[in-house]
Amino acid sequence: MEGKMNWILNQMIEDAGEPQTALHSTESLHEWIAERKSKLHVSLEKISIEECRPWSYQKEEGCIRNKDGSFFKIFGIRQYERGSVRLEQPIIVQDEIGFLGILCCKIEGVWHYLMQAKIEPGNVNTVQLSPTLQATKSNFMKRHGGKAPMFLEYFTEMDPADILVDQIQSEQSSRFLKKRNRNVIIMIHEQLQEPPTHRWMTLSQIKEMMHHDNLVNMDTRTVLSCIPYVLLGQEGDVPFKNKPYFYKTAWSMNRKTIAEIFHEINNYKMFADSKTELVPLHTLENWHMEEKEFVCGNSYPFKVIFCNISIEGREVTNWRQPLFAAQGRALFGLFCCDDNGIMKFLVKVRPEVGCFDGIEIGPTVQREAFPGGQPDAVEKLFLEKLNQKKDVVADAILSEEGGRFYQEENRNVILYIEKNELKEIPSDYIWSDYGTLNILTQVNNCLNIQLRNLLSLLEL
Repeated sequence: MEGKMNWILNQMIEDAGEPQTALHSTESLHEWIAERKSKLHVSLEKISIEECRPWSYQKEEGCIRNKDGSFFKIFGIRQYERGSVRLEQPIIVQDEIGFLGILCCKIEGVWHYLMQAKIEPGNVNTVQLSPTLQATKSNFMKRHGGKAPMFLEYFTEMDPADILVDQIQSEQSSRFLKKRNRNVIIMIHEQLQEPPTHRWMTLSQIKEMMHHDNLVNMDTRTVLSCIPYVLLGQEGDVPFKNKPYFYKTAWSMNRKTIAEIFHEINNYKMFADSKTELVPLHTLENWHMEEKEFVCGNSYPFKVIFCNISIEGREVTNWRQPLFAAQGRALFGLFCCDDNGIMKFLVKVRPEVGCFDGIEIGPTVQREAFPGGQPDAVEKLFLEKLNQKKDVVADAILSEEGGRFYQEENRNVILYIEKNELKEIPSDYIWSDYGTLNILTQVNNCLNIQLRNLLSLLEL
């Protein structure tokens, strides 16, 4: 087995930019994040919905919203399968696309990325490593009455010739209704001065930080997962030039795999007898207010809380808002194997209640804290191997974004298996090489955020 694990690690080629060639040492970057955390005051007090002005429950509309209807609203959603109610819960409706943007620049011959030590009210560790720009449309249009975020102009005025990534990708479809953000990486031609909130770092350094619990935020991970490795290296001076593994991966892409994936997706879109509707929150049968929280009468992965928040150093320093609070830790997992010399990942097409197009490609395992239902044979094998701590390629505790979610963290695991350990798999599971998945990230709303975040852990 040691040989197989070495084979995997050899395939995961690190990017140029080892600590000795980076602008800052990795140690100094950790010290910078710790210093940012120690110097900034953060206060979050849980309050009642009546105290959460300008937010309130609008019974006529059936939702929780602020007085001018901006930022987001929380409705109820009800899902039916074959005419029967399958699921009902609160869901965030945010009809706008925000920016998740990273600037990259070649510094002393090495590509660096301008990253932000950002505070969000729901962050587990208060400060997490975020993209250069992380802003909802309401924020960068200054609907909160504050200042515009730094570096916004690079993304509102970007030159297509400098774009490395520009993709509209989905958010958590179990929490949001059809929510998407614009994932962008732009190459710039001069080293910008670092404000106290930002530092230039290499991709290797960012990847190293992913080994630390709850340090690299979800938004950074999804943006990095969109880098089109298999399309780079042939033209001009771009990051990941001359990475032979990616050329090999591109050639290993299998038309049959792409056809198989879209066959399953399209069958669901055409034939699934599933419908959803937004409903007033007060009509959700099993949800109610209890001790200042909106909770489910049964075990459920989240609840809605209401918070009075104070954070120094943001565009607005004090405000009130609702947050979705996690109740337990989810597990997201990927099986990988050696299939005749090509690394393959076992993915699954996954419908979710808030998904923009109903269904996307997800990881092998996507289990909430209260998953409901029994695991199938594939999930059982994954859980068994995980309990044995067997053939672990990656294992990290990482957070969802703290602007809408309160201390929601997930365990992200990649495990190696021999392909013959799964002799038969259900049709909604598909073995895919990395190149195929990387190409599919260049298609809007194809890979879900859980799978994209897992792929970002790979030391490519």
